[in-house]
Amino acid sequence: MRISELDTPAIVIDLDIMERNLQRVAAYAREHGLELKPHTKTHKIPQLARRQMDLGAAGVTVAKTGEAEVMLEASPKELFVAYPVIGRKKLLRLVEVARKTKITVAIDSLFAARQLSDAAREHQVEIGILVEADVGLNRMGVTPGEPLLDLGRQVARLPWVQLRGITFYPGHVKSSGEESEQQLNDLSSLVQEMTSDWKKAGLPLEIVSGGSTPALFSSHRIKGLTEIRPGTYIFNDRNTWNMGACDVSDCAASIVTTVVSTARPRQMIIDGGSKTFSSDRLAGSSEVHFGYIVDAPSATFTKMNEEHGFIDLRNVKKEFSVGDRVRIIPNHICVAMNLHEQVYGVRGDEVVETWKVAARGKLQ
Repeated sequence: MRISELDTPAIVIDLDIMERNLQRVAAYAREHGLELKPHTKTHKIPQLARRQMDLGAAGVTVAKTGEAEVMLEASPKELFVAYPVIGRKKLLRLVEVARKTKITVAIDSLFAARQLSDAAREHQVEIGILVEADVGLNRMGVTPGEPLLDLGRQVARLPWVQLRGITFYPGHVKSSGEESEQQLNDLSSLVQEMTSDWKKAGLPLEIVSGGSTPALFSSHRIKGLTEIRPGTYIFNDRNTWNMGACDVSDCAASIVTTVVSTARPRQMIIDGGSKTFSSDRLAGSSEVHFGYIVDAPSATFTKMNEEHGFIDLRNVKKEFSVGDRVRIIPNHICVAMNLHEQVYGVRGDEVVETWKVAARGKLQ
């Protein structure tokens, strides 16, 4: 089947670009002695998780118990749940996952750690814990220093859970610029300080987990880091490109849409809106723009309703007609993937693979 035969809107993945992205990061991790546990939040597809592990990834990362259940299909040696698991229903499901593979969970409260300990003891399974530190994003994690050490000491005393080390997410550090350079230097110093204090306190430090796609190829500069867990790198997207973390030639995923209206002069409507692309804005820009139009780079994706995408053609010389196909690189591919039931792997114009997005909607 050719791309032109796909019903739209449809996400297509350029397999040549995706495979190059995977191989590049696998080689980087090997070169710098970093364990790679890619975050599957981007692709949500067990077959792609398997490809990542076949290239050397030590396991995979997920956010939710439902995602962990799905990723068992990829037969991972280890699953890292980079999100606290709170509530008995989720914990009952998590312990069943822990019977099938090694599980480690990120926590930033004694409450979450105790719940894991109680569930592990009740069901006779062992669960690993990484204590999360807030290194600047101000989202999750305890403050480095005594609060981090205090939580680590309390977790270390709990039965049936194994304290394995520290985790953090440096989402505030982007890929380029003087500010990011300083943030990266500050982060490295902070991680060195945290790990030194942790060791002095006699706490286990098997893993120091961190990293993100924007700062991915600077991970080796963070002294003491042992594990990285990027997600978006497998496909990349408009925001990753806009941050300077990749080039447009590294963007493997695009959404094929159909022009459904040209009734208004210098505007076309495509058959994809917020239920196709998500409403994520362009990172680092005040411009209202919801994606890069591959077939008309000077066009602007200015507005979305649920099923309508508004494309401003005032700066475009090319003429479009109802029925034309338009490919768009979305701002945020992770959210877009979660909106689609299946996606298509392509080589050139040929569709050669179809994948069910098995972990879409797994929010619990």
